[in-house]
Amino acid sequence: MMEAGGAGAGGRDERVPQWGAQETRELIAARGEVEREADAARRSAKTMWEAVAARLRERGYRRTADQCKCKWKNLVNRYKGKETSDPENGRQCPFFEELHAVFTERARNMRRQLLESESGASVQRKLKRPSGGRSSGESDDENDGGEESEDEKPMHSRKRKADEKKQQSQRMTEKSRTGIHELLHDFLAQQQRIDIQWQEAMARRAQERVVFEQEWRQSMQKLEQERLMLEHSWIQREEQRRMREEARAEKRDALLTTLLNKLLQEDL
Repeated sequence: MMEAGGAGAGGRDERVPQWGAQETRELIAARGEVEREADAARRSAKTMWEAVAARLRERGYRRTADQCKCKWKNLVNRYKGKETSDPENGRQCPFFEELHAVFTERARNMRRQLLESESGASVQRKLKRPSGGRSSGESDDENDGGEESEDEKPMHSRKRKADEKKQQSQRMTEKSRTGIHELLHDFLAQQQRIDIQWQEAMARRAQERVVFEQEWRQSMQKLEQERLMLEHSWIQREEQRRMREEARAEKRDALLTTLLNKLLQEDL
């Protein structure tokens, strides 16, 4: 079991251990599980992170809610492309797939909630119309009791009240629908910006790699040319040395021949 202490008593070591790769994946999975719970929308931020820390403890990792929150913030920043990691393989975020799955599922849940809210609002409008008509009728009947003659005034009053209630219900429904639509639109736009930034970063990485390979080839070609030049100069020096040795050998042979001839002549 992995032990990771948090901020506590004064005698405890306040250094926070580094997050391992598997522990980070468990954090992302725990955050996704907490978001899928039915009461996730009614939870406060503190309660939510305490639930995430509890799920990590069940998996064998002891982390505080503040540590989980801080690590999640760093992961989201790296997911958005504000930080860079793994420069060798060009990936911008080592946990991009896990985070993308959590955010994608969040978007689907928001769409489903939007559809459920729209269907619920339509059902409420259908249920409110008869009751509104009855309440208007009852109030109009009470007003009619005080009138001496039946004319068109009560009918206009009932119609006006029903129209006002209908318009008020429609305004509330439109306001709720507009707010959810704007929230969903902002989230999808943010997801699209993140995807575009990630693609641009990958394109920059590929371009940098191509430039690096070209520079490497050029340096290798330069080194090869220098090697050939050194080899050629060495061959020239060896050829000159061989020619000098041959010249010295010829002079030595000529000198020996002259001496032998002189000795022969003296003997004669």
